[in-house]
Amino acid sequence: MVIISALASEINLLLIISLVVVFLGLILKRFNQPYIIAYILSSVILGPHGLSIVTDINVAQNLGDVGLIILMFFIGMEISLPDFLRRWKVAFFGTGMQVIFSLILMYILGSILGWSINRMVLLGFIISISSSAVVIKLIQDQANQNSKTSQNVISILLTQDILIVPMIILLTLLGGDELDINQVILQVIGGVLIIITMVILIKKQKIKFPFEKILKDDHELQIFAALIACFGIALVTSLFELSASLGALVSGILINASDSNKWLHDSLHSFRVVLISIFFISVGMLIDLVFLQEHLFTISILVLTVYLSNHGINAVSLKLLGNTWRESLIGGSFLAQIGEFSFVLATLGLEQNIITIYGYQITIIIIAITIFISPFWVVITQKILGSS
Repeated sequence: MVIISALASEINLLLIISLVVVFLGLILKRFNQPYIIAYILSSVILGPHGLSIVTDINVAQNLGDVGLIILMFFIGMEISLPDFLRRWKVAFFGTGMQVIFSLILMYILGSILGWSINRMVLLGFIISISSSAVVIKLIQDQANQNSKTSQNVISILLTQDILIVPMIILLTLLGGDELDINQVILQVIGGVLIIITMVILIKKQKIKFPFEKILKDDHELQIFAALIACFGIALVTSLFELSASLGALVSGILINASDSNKWLHDSLHSFRVVLISIFFISVGMLIDLVFLQEHLFTISILVLTVYLSNHGINAVSLKLLGNTWRESLIGGSFLAQIGEFSFVLATLGLEQNIITIYGYQITIIIIAITIFISPFWVVITQKILGSS
């Protein structure tokens, strides 16, 4: 009876979440807004800082992490390395300027506020990473993946995701009272292996996976093969003390270069919809409404500063790389938010004593709010300039 009661409770919870998501989704659909907003808003309403119907943040975040892995895997499957290399100037110079300008901005702000150099570097890294999860979803919802602006934005996002490896290593070296040499060595080895894998893929361009022909027409086994492909390299990168999501991205890029791309994509599509929604729901749970109310002015100023600086930095970078001002400003709007990998950097900063618990809470809520606002920011920019 206890098991049945617990199961009924879980079913009721799932039903309530689904009803709220559908209700909000239908409203947002009427105004041509993406479902990301419905996912985040529903968790704010139902979460521990709202009506407290959903209270177990850890479970939601763990499921959200799985959703992020699935999402990064799908993003990787959309990326062709040869096409990426054809836009290497946009990718490397655009990302480089974003990181450099972000570090300069944090150095100026930190000098005024008396921050340590470690904190300046951490926060510079955090605001320089945009959200692949949000941006790719927005681009797909607008069905303009092949536009010049979208391709430039995707190239920059991919480079940012790759840069997370040296960022994690550098922050590990900067923070803490005692350096864990073994962890640093593992991270360096993991980073080098990823680079070697990408170089081999660039040279070969096409790869073959075992049992491709056997699995091609076996739809049941395809699902399990797809899960192995998605989570296999994700597990390997986590063993090297790197982000599992980064491993999923690499795995997706490898799949893109194989003949298995289509059936792997189709096999995981249903998992993708559910788990990605859980990721965005877990983001919404990080928005503490009481903390937000108590520090509303500070958070509002910081969120506005992040959006204006990120939008401006990316727009100028894209303009210097030969785009029109219209393309650059629209591209900048897509990259204006702070990304999901910045949650990893913020957590690392707390663990390494680079930021305090208060600083961590402020950072986490700003990241979550910028992700929530992002669709509105993009739509407003497109309406002002004309959609791309």
